Amino acid sequence: MPVFFRVLSVLACPLLAVSVAFAGDPPAVPAQAQQIFAAEQARDFGLDAVDVLAILAKAEYQQSIIDAISRPAEATKPWKDYRPIFITDARRDGGIAFYRDNRELIDKVAAQFQVAPSIIVAIIGVETSYGRITGKYKVLDALTTLAFYYPPREKFFREQLSQLLRLNDGHLAYPIEELRGSYAGAMGWGQFMPTSIARFAQDYDGDQRIDLWNSTPDIVASVASYFQGHGWEPDGPVALRAELAEGAREISPANSEPVYPLEQLHAWGYQVAEHLDPQRPATLLKLEGEQGTEYWVTFQNFYVITRYNRSPMYAMAVKQLAEAIAAGSEGSGP
Repeated sequence: MPVFFRVLSVLACPLLAVSVAFAGDPPAVPAQAQQIFAAEQARDFGLDAVDVLAILAKAEYQQSIIDAISRPAEATKPWKDYRPIFITDARRDGGIAFYRDNRELIDKVAAQFQVAPSIIVAIIGVETSYGRITGKYKVLDALTTLAFYYPPREKFFREQLSQLLRLNDGHLAYPIEELRGSYAGAMGWGQFMPTSIARFAQDYDGDQRIDLWNSTPDIVASVASYFQGHGWEPDGPVALRAELAEGAREISPANSEPVYPLEQLHAWGYQVAEHLDPQRPATLLKLEGEQGTEYWVTFQNFYVITRYNRSPMYAMAVKQLAEAIAAGSEGSGP
C-alpha cells in the first residue's frame, strides 16, 4: 500500500489508538498526537506509520522520568557545591586508569580528530564514571514519555524520538527496544542523544555497527568526533583564570560564546597571565568558589564543551578533570 494511503488509514482507524496504550497507569493516552506523529514520520522520512505506532505501543509511561526532568538540576548549585560532585579523587584516578589502559587507542583517535586526549577521557568520566553509570531507563520509554507527556520540551523530544526510530535500521549494535540510557534518553558511555548518534557516532572498530555501550573504540571515537564537529581548536586554550584590575568593568555575558576580542577584556580590566593573540575571541565567566568569586576568561574550546552540556559549570568541571587526568598521566607509558 502506498505510504499516503497507509497514513490515511492509520489516522482513520480508532482501534489503533488502543494499541498505543502504555502498560502502566499514565495520564490519558495521547493517541491522536501519536497518530499524527506516525503520519509525519511516514511523510517526512518514509517510515511505515503502522510500524511506528507498533513500536510506540511497546513503550511504557514512566512517571519517574517526568519527576526527574522536573527536578532542579545540579547546575542550580553554586560552583563551590557543584565542583565536588564531579572533581573527586576517584574520578581522577579512574580517568588516569582508563587512559593508561587504552592509551594507544585514545592517542590515535585524538590525533585523527585533533582533540585533546584528556578531554575525551574527562567527558566519559563526567558523564558516566567511565561506563559505570550509563542509565537504567529504556530509551524508548524515556523518549516516548517526554515526547507526549512533557509539553515544555515536547518538540525537542519528538525530534529525538523520530531520530531514534530512524536509527532502527540495524546500524546500531542493538534494537532500539533494548537500548537503555538516562531519563532523558541519552545513551552509552558518552551519553549521546539520538541526533548526536546520527551526526557524530563512529563505527571505529569496523564491525559495521555502532556500539556506544561495549565498544571502547566506538565510544572514544564518537566523543572525539562530537568535539571536532562542534569546532574544537587543536591546542587551543579552554579557560584561564583572570585577575581583576582596579575599576574593572562589570559585564554579564548571556552565554559562553566567545564574542569579545581578548584585548577588549583586558581593556575592561580582566587580565590573564598567558600571552595570547589579542584578537582571539573570548568571554568572561564568573563563578562562586570556595574562596570567593572566581573570574575566568573562556575561549572557543570552552564553548565547544558547552555544546555537550550548556552549563558553564559542567564545562569547567570537564576542563579541570581533564587537567587532573593529564597531570596524573604524565610520564606513564601505554
